[in-house]
Amino acid sequence: MHADRHLRDLYTVEQVRALDRRAIDDLGISGFELMNRAATAAFACLCRQWPHARRIAVLCGPGNNGGDGYLIANLAYEAGVGVEVVELSDAARGDAALARDTWQRCGGITHRWQQGASLPQADVYVDALYGTGLNRAPEAAATALIERINASGIPVLAVDIPSGLNADTGHCPGAAIRAQATISFIAAKRGMYTGQAATRTGVLHIDTLRLPDILWQGMPADATLLDAMHLGPRARDAHKGDSGHVLAIGGDHGTAGAIRLCGEATLRCGAGLVSIATRGENLTALNGARPELMAHGVHGPQELQPMLERATMLAVGPGLGQGAWGHALWLTALDSGKPLVLDADGLNLLAREQRRFTTPAVLTPHPGEAGRLLGKSTADVQTDRFAAARELAQRYGAVVVLKGSGSLIANPDGRLDVCIWGNPGMGSGGMGDLLTGVIAALMAQGCSAWDAARIGVGLHARAGDVAARKGERGLLASDLLDPLRALSNGLEHD
Repeated sequence: MHADRHLRDLYTVEQVRALDRRAIDDLGISGFELMNRAATAAFACLCRQWPHARRIAVLCGPGNNGGDGYLIANLAYEAGVGVEVVELSDAARGDAALARDTWQRCGGITHRWQQGASLPQADVYVDALYGTGLNRAPEAAATALIERINASGIPVLAVDIPSGLNADTGHCPGAAIRAQATISFIAAKRGMYTGQAATRTGVLHIDTLRLPDILWQGMPADATLLDAMHLGPRARDAHKGDSGHVLAIGGDHGTAGAIRLCGEATLRCGAGLVSIATRGENLTALNGARPELMAHGVHGPQELQPMLERATMLAVGPGLGQGAWGHALWLTALDSGKPLVLDADGLNLLAREQRRFTTPAVLTPHPGEAGRLLGKSTADVQTDRFAAARELAQRYGAVVVLKGSGSLIANPDGRLDVCIWGNPGMGSGGMGDLLTGVIAALMAQGCSAWDAARIGVGLHARAGDVAARKGERGLLASDLLDPLRALSNGLEHD
């Protein structure tokens, strides 16, 4: 079986190093041979991506990533492409030193980088400065070079990972290359799909270097990329009672829109019945805009109780507020023991009064809410989104969706999926309210919390990408409702 079947699997840096060592120790493939394979794959990628490039400059560091770069330069030279190398130092060791010797023997041009120096003229720069082992900010000389490359306007191919990006976390602790394309080797590194990675990697290519499938045996992936999923067709004799009754709770003074968006997304993704518990002042607007929502004005827990008894699933938080009204409804909802999705102020209240869930629950925090739930800063969460998502899931006993670029879905048992869809246009009000409704609808229709979160995040992000075909700026949450309906039925949206 071909190793390419592992391309949806995501690994840590430590795991990829172990795979590399297996290839050398168990399969008898030398490190220098692997380096040659990587260089060949990278040069082929460069030629495909920029077929008219006639001059390239390769930026080499002293490690094995730099070794890849020297061999890429050698291949370019042999192919008649004009090439120059800019190196941070001549301190290459091991296989990287062999690669540097190979380049020097061909008589190519090499420059030692000096701060303030100009870069060679080129159609493409090849970033081979730092590999996946870097977990700190680049040193001063490398930082100056990275900043010069980024300011040049010349397209960049990053080798294995854009220099300065942490391959485990997707965080940039300092300067980092902004590549137009990245080719990564052996296995996909998990940090290249979340956080700041989206602004650094460009088009991402994975090359397994022709390694056999046996290499991956006994090495479980740390995380997995989401598949495009939807629910299957309904039975021909299905009725509304088969698809669950969702109670959406929220909409304090001035936030009727939040609970309406949540409720409407719940309907569009197939819930049989959707009730809304909200402020009485919102009823006219809700009934006029979407009569299919069964909206009720509630003043407190006593009026909420009969609605809870009829519901099979709860969506708590959109527009809820953190005042006495919202807190009373929140507490009553959580004490009911019903399966639920918790978002927005539902999460802020949970940060104040923490509890571990014993019934199916999905929490959908953005990084700021995640920080409050963990007692950390937003920056701490973003520094290692994988650790934050897993800690939240384990602490609260719930499936957690850590929203943001490359949303993460974490299970208390340690499983984690990464969403590859979505776009910056979705950074607008109401998107989280929709997601809450989508996931609630899927749970109401029989999905586990884990499956509902995975399917729901994918549907929501893909709907956002469909809606963004008309432009990312000005994208509204309600623009996603039509594509959500189509995609949840397994249909393409025009």
